[in-house]
Amino acid sequence: MSTDSQSLHTVTQPQVYETKLRVRYAETDQMGVVYHSNFIVWFEVGRVEMMRQLGFTYNEMEQQEGQHLAVADVRCRYKAPARYDELLLIRTHLMNVRDSLVHFGYEILRDEDGTLLAEGESVHLVLDRDFKRTRLSPRYLPAFLKAAGRR
Repeated sequence: MSTDSQSLHTVTQPQVYETKLRVRYAETDQMGVVYHSNFIVWFEVGRVEMMRQLGFTYNEMEQQEGQHLAVADVRCRYKAPARYDELLLIRTHLMNVRDSLVHFGYEILRDEDGTLLAEGESVHLVLDRDFKRTRLSPRYLPAFLKAAGRR
């Protein structure tokens, strides 16, 4: 018999949420290569679309619950360039969820050949209308936990 205490949550693999976008001309430099900061913007696209696939929108969190997900940390590792007019696949998953913190992971791939262009992560604090730290609403926490592979 093991003396280790068991987690209250069953842990499985986190779900991966996918969305696609096409590189626009305004996102590139004179050589048609994407400017690096656009990858951070695309992480947001993946995050927002993931929440939509979970059954709610970030706008609903703000307007109905008065909750915001403030970026506390963001990192991006660049692997290969993205170019004008390429179709990209953004993969988003949850790395960690606590009642007042959400940690997202991302991969951005070229859709045509699956080449990994960038990978990264962002950590978000849950804030209330007064921008004070709070807990995720019971309306959203279960969906985030399930997506993270915790039941």
